[in-house]
Amino acid sequence: MVRVTDFLGVALRGIDDAQMLVLAHRDPSLTIPLCVSSDRDEIAAAWRMWSDIFALPQLPEHDAREPAPRRRRHNAIRARRPKFLVRRRRGDLLNPAMIHRAPWRSSQD
Repeated sequence: MVRVTDFLGVALRGIDDAQMLVLAHRDPSLTIPLCVSSDRDEIAAAWRMWSDIFALPQLPEHDAREPAPRRRRHNAIRARRPKFLVRRRRGDLLNPAMIHRAPWRSSQD
């Protein structure tokens, strides 16, 4: 899932005889096309509209070819039990005959 705040802005790209508006991201594979048109007035209006909708800046001629560095992922095993607790045996699995009791204490306590 990619948040809107992760995008750089609404960018204008020139293609053959038309222009395209894209939601530009640092990673080119996450860039999203928004509008394609050959009419300059329509592109300018759409550029302002998308910029206002997403509250992102208007970027002229954005052409990012180099992908961004890989994002760090959240620690997948952070929610697991710590390693020393995994190795430890639970107390209810112990043999009751191996539990040391003081001779002066009665077994009824």
